[in-house]
Amino acid sequence: MSFLLRLVINAFAIWLAAQWITGIDIASSGRGTGWDFAVVLFIALVFTVVNAFVKPLVQLLSLPLLILTLGLFTLVINALMLMLTAWISSHTDYGLTVDGFWTAVWGALIISIVNFVLSALVPDRR
Repeated sequence: MSFLLRLVINAFAIWLAAQWITGIDIASSGRGTGWDFAVVLFIALVFTVVNAFVKPLVQLLSLPLLILTLGLFTLVINALMLMLTAWISSHTDYGLTVDGFWTAVWGALIISIVNFVLSALVPDRR
């Protein structure tokens, strides 16, 4: 249940970033609202998998930079994970496009804030 909740929160955060930031687009075939929702869920699935498997390794390798910048380098890592998600999903007909690094930084900032707020509002099992 926690994975599905995380997936829906990531989907909403990515959709919101695509709405607010010019340069982040979600490509879909225009088959309807249900199809667009499925595309956003697919992108969120890719983003969740990238954050689960690649992000910890990148954080471990960049630990000196994280310590030196007092954790601000995490925003750069999040932007790189968003760009990696866009690159992976670009190999399909429906995917995420990010125009550049600074666009990814702004998108990662919005996604991080939305994830933080929605995760705080959802009750935890513990």
